[in-house]
Amino acid sequence: MQFLTILLDTVLDVLPIVAIIFGFQYLVIRKKVRHLSTVIAGFGMVLIGLVLFLLGLEQALFPMGGLMAEQLASPDFLPMVVEGVQRHWSDYYWVYIFAFAIGASTTIAEPSLIAVSLKAGEISGGTINPLMLRIAVAIGMAFGITLGTWRIVMGWPLHWFVLGAYLLVIIQTLLSPRSIIPLAYDSGGVTTSTITVPIIAALGLGLASSIPGRSPVMDGFGMIALACLFPIITVMGYAQIVRWKIKRMEKKT
Repeated sequence: MQFLTILLDTVLDVLPIVAIIFGFQYLVIRKKVRHLSTVIAGFGMVLIGLVLFLLGLEQALFPMGGLMAEQLASPDFLPMVVEGVQRHWSDYYWVYIFAFAIGASTTIAEPSLIAVSLKAGEISGGTINPLMLRIAVAIGMAFGITLGTWRIVMGWPLHWFVLGAYLLVIIQTLLSPRSIIPLAYDSGGVTTSTITVPIIAALGLGLASSIPGRSPVMDGFGMIALACLFPIITVMGYAQIVRWKIKRMEKKT
């Protein structure tokens, strides 16, 4: 049974973590764990939660991401082409639209991003709008995923895009307000949520498997890297726009 197999694998994965935590508690700190029964019950909940989550990935998110890529890239769905003529990259426009939509929607509803944006707005005294920050991150995430799908369609090397994105990040870092740079870099991390990553991975692998001449190993991976980089760029760009607006208002007054 799949549930028991995943349960056994998860127990083996969690055991080293439990051993390290309790080992340090009893052998290094040498103090008893407060509310031991509650802690053990909590570990049990974590274990069951991980098992159910992994089971859900296997039965829902991975299949759906791959299925959407296969359907959107299917010759029956794409525009008709003359036999022997290679498809143009623009024929896959529904793939790009789906990638952008799924990237933006999953990111803007990400709980960790909501928490970070609210705290950023609070600390900045209202200078940073939490909603606008979330939108900036979502746009960056969506653009990164869309660019990743376009790369798979074109078959171009991943390092071109990664190097270009890092160069843009460096330039943005030099030009952006220093106070926003740590937040921007953190924004690239909070976008890779437990729901977004499986869908992106399945989408990339499904798309690479569906397009002739593409390798799932060589072309199917790499979208998550782009999805992490572009939110950094858009958040720093948002900060630059805010700073420009403030300076403009100060000049008027």
